[in-house]
Amino acid sequence: MPEGAALPPRTLSTFELVAMVAALSALNALAIDIMLPALPDIGRDFALTNDNDRQLVVVSYVALFGVSQLVYGPLADAFGRRSVLIYALGIYIAGSILCVVAPSFELFLAARAMQGVGAAATRVISTAVVRDMTEGRRMAQVMSMAMTVFMIVPIIAPGIGQLILFVAPWRWIFGALLIYALLVLAWTFVRLPETLRPENRTSFRPRAVASAYLSVLKERQTVGYMVASAFMTGCLFGYITASEQIYVDVFALGAAFPLAFGSVALAISAGTFLNSRIVMRYGMRRISHLMTIAFTVLAAITAAATAIGPNNFWVFITLLALTLSVFGMITGNFNALAMEPVGRVAGSASALFGAVTASAGALLGGLIARAFDGTALPFAIGLVLCGLATLATIAWTERGRWFDPSTRLP
Repeated sequence: MPEGAALPPRTLSTFELVAMVAALSALNALAIDIMLPALPDIGRDFALTNDNDRQLVVVSYVALFGVSQLVYGPLADAFGRRSVLIYALGIYIAGSILCVVAPSFELFLAARAMQGVGAAATRVISTAVVRDMTEGRRMAQVMSMAMTVFMIVPIIAPGIGQLILFVAPWRWIFGALLIYALLVLAWTFVRLPETLRPENRTSFRPRAVASAYLSVLKERQTVGYMVASAFMTGCLFGYITASEQIYVDVFALGAAFPLAFGSVALAISAGTFLNSRIVMRYGMRRISHLMTIAFTVLAAITAAATAIGPNNFWVFITLLALTLSVFGMITGNFNALAMEPVGRVAGSASALFGAVTASAGALLGGLIARAFDGTALPFAIGLVLCGLATLATIAWTERGRWFDPSTRLP
C-alpha cells in the first residue's frame, strides 16, 4: 500500500477517529494532571513527612500504566480492540471509586495503580486502531491531530482541579475522573467498531505472544525509536512530576500554578498542531531529527540560564515553553516511525512501545523530579541529558543517516 494511503473507511470518520483517540488519551492525561494542585492537600491528609513522597501519586500510576500495556497488546491482537478496551475501562472506573474512598496512603497508591492498569489499554488500543486504519505519514498526521486536541487537557486539567479544590475536598477530583471515564465508556461501547482484520488475529498463547514480541524486537527501526521515545517521555514525566514543586516552591506561584502549567502545555500543543500540518510534506524523519537537535540546544540554554542567572520566573518559563514546544514535534513522529514496520502485530507493537516508553519514562522522570533540591537546575540538566541520549539513539537507529525521508530502514 502506498505511503499515506488509508484502508477503506470503517464507520468512524476521520473526525470521529481523531476525537475518540483524543478522548481516550485525555483519560490518561486527566488522571495525571488534574490532581497536581491537590498534591499538598493529599500529603497533609495522609500525614506524609517527606514532601517528595507525594510524587508517588504520579509515579505509582505511570509505572503500572507502562507495565500493563505488555498484557493488553497480545489481548488486543487475539480478541480484538473493542472488547479489551471496554473491560479495561471497567478496571479504571473501579480504581477511581477506590481513590475516592481509600482510607490510607498505601491503599490510595494501590487505587492509583489500578487506574494505571485500566488506562494502559487506552494507549495501546487507540494507537492500534489508528494503525489498523492508516499508515505512514497519514498515521503521523492523525496521531498529531489527536495529540493537538488531547493537549487541551493538560492546559485546563490543573485549572479544573484547582476549581474543584475551591469548592470541595480533593477526593472530589477523583469523582470527576470517574464521571469522565463513564462517559468515555458509553461512547466507545456505542460507536467504536472492531478494526482488527480477521486475518491479523493472533493466538493468545505464551508461544504466540512471545513470537509477536520477538518479531517486534527484531525491527531495528521500531526498537530504536521506542528507546528514543523513552528518553523524550522521561523529560515530560520529569516536568509533570516536578512542576508543582518548581512553580510553587521555587517561584512561589501558589494558586496561579495551573496557569503556568497550562501555558507550557499550550506550547506543546502548538508544536503537535504544527507537526500535523507539515508532516505530510516534510516527512517524519526530517522533522523529528531536526527538532531533537533543537530540543537539546534549547534545554542546554535553559540549564545555563538557570545556573548563572537570577531566579527569574519569566526567563525560565519562556525557555521551558520553547523547549517543550519542540517536544510536541518529536513524539508523534517517533511513534509513527516505530509502528511503521509492524502493522501485522500492531497491538503487541503498540503495547511494547507504550510499556517501554511509559515505564522507562516514569523511571527517568522520577529520577529527574527526585533530584529536586529547591531549585529548577536539576530538572533542566535532566532535559539536556535526555536530549543527548535521544540524539545518540537516533544515530544508532539510522546507522548515522540523518534526515532521510525514506519510510523504512533496510
